[in-house]
Amino acid sequence: MLPILNVIAATTFAAALSSRSMDPVLPLVAGDFAVTVATAASLSSAVALSFAFAQPILGAIADIYGKARLMIFCLALLGLACALGALANSFQMLFFSRILVGVAAGGTFPIAMGLASDLVPTAQRQVALGRVLAGAMTGNLLGATAAGIIADFLGWRGVLIVLGAIILAASGAVAIGLRRGGVTGKPGGMTLAGLKAGYVTIMKNPNARVCFTAVFIEGALVLGLFSFVAAFLFELGETRASIPGIVIAAFAVGGLLYTMSVSRLLPKFGSKALMIGGAAVVAIQFVIVAFGPRWEVQAFSFLLMGWGFYSLHGSLQVFSSDLAPEARASALSLHAFFFFLGQAAGPIVYGYELSHFGKLTTLLLSAAAILILGLIAAQLLHRRPGEVDEMTDF
Repeated sequence: MLPILNVIAATTFAAALSSRSMDPVLPLVAGDFAVTVATAASLSSAVALSFAFAQPILGAIADIYGKARLMIFCLALLGLACALGALANSFQMLFFSRILVGVAAGGTFPIAMGLASDLVPTAQRQVALGRVLAGAMTGNLLGATAAGIIADFLGWRGVLIVLGAIILAASGAVAIGLRRGGVTGKPGGMTLAGLKAGYVTIMKNPNARVCFTAVFIEGALVLGLFSFVAAFLFELGETRASIPGIVIAAFAVGGLLYTMSVSRLLPKFGSKALMIGGAAVVAIQFVIVAFGPRWEVQAFSFLLMGWGFYSLHGSLQVFSSDLAPEARASALSLHAFFFFLGQAAGPIVYGYELSHFGKLTTLLLSAAAILILGLIAAQLLHRRPGEVDEMTDF
């Protein structure tokens, strides 16, 4: 089973390359098209919104026709959408290409998590999902870092050209790997009637309201901040596009540290302690970043923020994967829907708060909110009878 998980992780890696690729270069895009940085930040919202609103449809398609088939198709579409963005001759065209990126990415990462969840029992799932998540974190890390470096030499268009080519090549490799693993040709086995019943089961589960509300808030608070990292650093006099890329990439390094530590921490502390501890770590980093330290300090804070965020988010993801096992792709797609809806709202909310209250007050409020979120989620989420609150090594 491990080789299949590696192939699935390769899918999340390729998809994640483009997810944060524009954040370090938003000031360059703004200058090229004569728009404000806040307007350029709407590109992040375009990806997140299209990702979110495509989820109910994509989850249904995956449950009916097969998760692997949908992943391969969407991965190829993602590469083409990046190439289209590189050819944009107006901000509107670039905006449209990012909508396509969001839809295509929506058919890769959540579906990959659903496929991995099908292959691994609950007792081993958080560790296994951590391994798949490591692919995404590596993609985020290289995507954000490479975007800044490539942009310094080739501009933001060069970023999209290079990433598009890599993702297209990866789609072919993933298709071969899944076919050899005997996964590609399997249909989902869900009927329309069963799909409707699955959604009813999901929404009747009391954990659903907690999970979906929590991932919406954490997406807005944490991922919504990324669109303003470059602007914060510009205010400090750091104009190199590569530096925001490094700072944002540090978050992905923290995510990788989570995937390497979760198998040891989870049996000792349990998922609820990880939720609370992760939220506390994120809150502390918000406070540090609020005071505008040097970029090196901010990079380390983002590393710790990444570990804390995925300690909270990874626990929520496992609860979501068990909302309705017979309609797991739909459940995880709804999880992703609310998460990315939060990401889409985040830049808008941050833009308003930053312009009215300033950076210090805004980030201190975010610190308080994420800490309260972790405490409430840990209190309200409950496992079904017979499930254990620990995971074994995998």
